[in-house]
Amino acid sequence: MRQVISLSLPGKQATKVKSLARQRGYKSVSNYIHYLIQSDAELISEAELLRSVKKARSEYRQGKVIRANSLDELL
Repeated sequence: MRQVISLSLPGKQATKVKSLARQRGYKSVSNYIHYLIQSDAELISEAELLRSVKKARSEYRQGKVIRANSLDELL
């Protein structure tokens, strides 16, 4: 079941959101906002990113790397 959520924005910002929705090919601002919310949910947190970098750095130092001359070699 759908629910209506009202969003209050300053005039210039509302115009910008409408323009971006059109430029990106969305049929409505609602579809664009829905896309933005889904995209945000798929982002990793800063803490998660830092953990991943620290783990990769540690594995690199331990020599746990794949040496490849191209992406094809990795795939």
